[in-house]
Amino acid sequence: MPYYVFAVQPLGLLQKLAEFNAFKDASAHAKALRTAQPPDAVVRVKVMFADNQLAAEDQLSQVREAGPTGDE
Repeated sequence: MPYYVFAVQPLGLLQKLAEFNAFKDASAHAKALRTAQPPDAVVRVKVMFADNQLAAEDQLSQVREAGPTGDE
């Protein structure tokens, strides 16, 4: 399964930036893109592992619950 690099824009708009076969390459590309962004950038760069681009976009679009914080 490939690794997809996406730009997540305001309002959840997704733009595919790249596709890689290895996590190491996808991660390095995403880190380079994040480093090149200005500090006040509103676009987030995300790496997603999925069967295909549609599945990756679906996973990025899902609302996730926050994990536990502190002693609960």
